[in-house]
Amino acid sequence: MKFIKLAGLSLCAGVAALSISGIAAVAQQQPAPAQPAPAQPAAPQLTLDQVLKAVRDERSRSSEENRQREQRFLAERNNQQAELSRVRQQVVAAEAESTRLEGAMAANQTEIDRLEAELATKQGQFQELFGAARSAAADLTAQLERSLISAEFPGREAELRSIAQTDTLPTETQLRFLWETLIQQTVEQAKVSTFNADVALANGTADTREITRIGPFVAFSGGKFLVYDSTQGTLKFLARQPQSSVTDAARRVEGFKGDGFVRGVIDPSLGTLLGLIVETPGIQERIAQGGAIGYLTLGLGALAFVFGIFKWVTLSTTAGAVRSQVRRKKPSKTNPLGRVMLAYESLQSKDTESIQLTLNDAILKEIPRLEGGLNLIRIISTIAPLLGLLGTVVGMVITFQSITLFGTGDPQIMASGISIALMTTVIGLVVAIPLVLLYAFTAGAANGIVQILEEQAAGIVAEHADGRR
Repeated sequence: MKFIKLAGLSLCAGVAALSISGIAAVAQQQPAPAQPAPAQPAAPQLTLDQVLKAVRDERSRSSEENRQREQRFLAERNNQQAELSRVRQQVVAAEAESTRLEGAMAANQTEIDRLEAELATKQGQFQELFGAARSAAADLTAQLERSLISAEFPGREAELRSIAQTDTLPTETQLRFLWETLIQQTVEQAKVSTFNADVALANGTADTREITRIGPFVAFSGGKFLVYDSTQGTLKFLARQPQSSVTDAARRVEGFKGDGFVRGVIDPSLGTLLGLIVETPGIQERIAQGGAIGYLTLGLGALAFVFGIFKWVTLSTTAGAVRSQVRRKKPSKTNPLGRVMLAYESLQSKDTESIQLTLNDAILKEIPRLEGGLNLIRIISTIAPLLGLLGTVVGMVITFQSITLFGTGDPQIMASGISIALMTTVIGLVVAIPLVLLYAFTAGAANGIVQILEEQAAGIVAEHADGRR
């Protein structure tokens, strides 16, 4: 071991010597300055004893640091042991307190059971009254929370709820309030009352309006029906009002004064039927149920209908001009009959057969002008039911796909496909029926004009033949 230490010391001395030599070599390799530098004192040479002393000093410092670190660790360990002992003592104390509290709770529960038994014994027949009062108060509270009468008499539910939830016998005052509220609710169900109350508007604000209430059935203001929001305790307008005949009846009830009676509309389901009005889709929503096929059918139908009306008006105007031409001898180029008559005047010297052929040719030239575009109306009136049938098939395919994926447990899953199937058929028929009638009218007007032209042409030919004879 001594030999190894000496070898290590020799090695450290050699490394130090090499370091000093390396420093000297680096110093020798530096380029000479352009001007001579002032003389520097020579660096002291380190001896082996100095190197050994430096190594021993470093080892002493390391040993001292390790000793201090060990002392700190031991001190911290002692502190942790003390903290652990303190925590364990707290746990023991808490367990003892928990045991004491459990014993106290058991004793309290025993005392509570004894007192409840004593209370039940002393209450006697009043116990049945207590149960009946609680049950009646709970039922009446549930009725008042959704009743329109509560909008005129707010705040009754809180007192009734306290009676229904109390654990003691109701007082005489509470029993009287329950009885009076029952009587009031019964009486108000047979009244038509007018009062002022706040109505929640769509923008989130509230406005005081004059409300007309018919029992617990309906309430309206300005002809618009209201519903009672039990969660907020306020009235609000229906999101979608009933048809105009129902709202007109509400206005008549609001404006009626004096003796006699006026007819009105009530909801015997206490708001259920009026709520279904909101859920019932309107015309735009039903059209949207038809999907792309429904919109395509309506687009084609609108195009054909507008063109058909234009054509019908044009033919009616032309028919009037033709009838006027019949009464005039001078032909005009502005109507078909005048153009046929002009064709005859240019060939009066010809024979009857040539004139007849010329007039027939002139009539044939007028027919495309009269019947132009009628085929468009006829084709679209034929295609519309076929598009409806296509939508029906697509809707049924969607329905069967929904059944395959989700089964038949929930009808709402199949509602989308069924809506497409039904609404496209309805849209196709709604488009086709008016177009068929419109085509019949326009074709009849065109045929009427052609018939007048043929009759006049036949008369012209007959007059020409008589004149030749």
